[in-house]
Amino acid sequence: MDAGRYDMLLRGGRVICPVSGIDGIKDVAIRDGRIAAVEDHIVPSSSTEVVNVQGKLVLPGMIDTHGHVYQYVTGRFGLPPDMVGVRSGVTTVIDQGGASCMTLPGFRHFVSEKAETRIYAFLSAYLVGGLEGHFYPNLYSPDGVDIDATVKSAVENRDLVRGIKGHAEIGGFARWGIKVMEMAAEISRRADLPLYVHFGQLWGLPESGANGEDANTIMERVIPLLRPGDFLAHPFTRHPGGFINEEGVVHPIIRAAMDAGLRVDVGHGSHFSYRVARASLPAGVVPYTLGADMHGYNTEVPRPAGTPEEHHDDENHPFLGQARFSLTQAMSSMMALGLSLEEVVPMVTKHPAEMLGLSDRIGALTPGFAADVSVLHDHRGRFLLRDNEDTQVIAQRLLQPAFCLRAGRRFDADSPILPSAIAA
Repeated sequence: MDAGRYDMLLRGGRVICPVSGIDGIKDVAIRDGRIAAVEDHIVPSSSTEVVNVQGKLVLPGMIDTHGHVYQYVTGRFGLPPDMVGVRSGVTTVIDQGGASCMTLPGFRHFVSEKAETRIYAFLSAYLVGGLEGHFYPNLYSPDGVDIDATVKSAVENRDLVRGIKGHAEIGGFARWGIKVMEMAAEISRRADLPLYVHFGQLWGLPESGANGEDANTIMERVIPLLRPGDFLAHPFTRHPGGFINEEGVVHPIIRAAMDAGLRVDVGHGSHFSYRVARASLPAGVVPYTLGADMHGYNTEVPRPAGTPEEHHDDENHPFLGQARFSLTQAMSSMMALGLSLEEVVPMVTKHPAEMLGLSDRIGALTPGFAADVSVLHDHRGRFLLRDNEDTQVIAQRLLQPAFCLRAGRRFDADSPILPSAIAA
């Protein structure tokens, strides 16, 4: 392509854009914060900043579908948004359930409007949102849900709120049965937004025990409440009540649900189990999106002053974890389990943009789109990956972020929560 006025030129990387079908060595030109051209060879002007990205992957700006970035308001749980976002090579983050109808105005003003990262919310079905990482189950009863107020908040903030978040797990079912999930489903239907459902035990059982509830039946009771386009989260959870039943096989209802249009999000986090993933992937449970689920309990970010130093069940709480990860490390995990790079890239680009209803502006390297671009190192060798069951796998490829462009502005991947490569 002839020389043009470009602000920046990413030269010579392997460009992968699932939307356009591009996969090859290309140049990407940026002008006025937007993608200007993607060609085999672009001639820069004298004023163009040329960035050599040979040997690196150049992707549409990655979208993390499961973040927790309502810093301070959610106590230890919420991380600084740009630490999870642009400083981790991620240009867009969906906060999953941190904000509620009561706290959404603060989320907009202090998080979404202040962050360099593009931030959206899946609004909590609960009035308290994600306070202190859901450590206090009694706050999440049916009495803590206001259907009308939550629908009103979602509808009047549609630019920011792109879905609803709920939880389907044995701790809540033992206390209140399916009632809260029925209320969450009504909110999503009335707001005409997708419902994102956490599966796998979150809270301990009450003193009275399971009260006749069975973690293995939760899935089959909740799925009929859902609609095509809703999301089942944590397919590879190590906790009871997930995709794997007590016999160690995938619930038969899962494949039928996926065939009917329900989507699966990894929601990696502290829940992720290589053991469960190895049982699920061959059964056809291939995720649609790949959320990282990073938060204050599975990173080494100091707790905010004044928040509890510990909880009575810290030692066994399912959110806690010592294994370090990131969105790119979650991608590496999927490849180590047998998925190809070409299968994984849409999970962090094209598919999340569709999930947000924003595929007309992000998730692709289309000329005219915002210049949201993620540039990754693609290391080859033998690398050790570990989950919180202490299962280890050897990865032949390890993806790590180099930098990203957010509307054409460069941000180096210098987040302190990014894991280091561990040679096997």
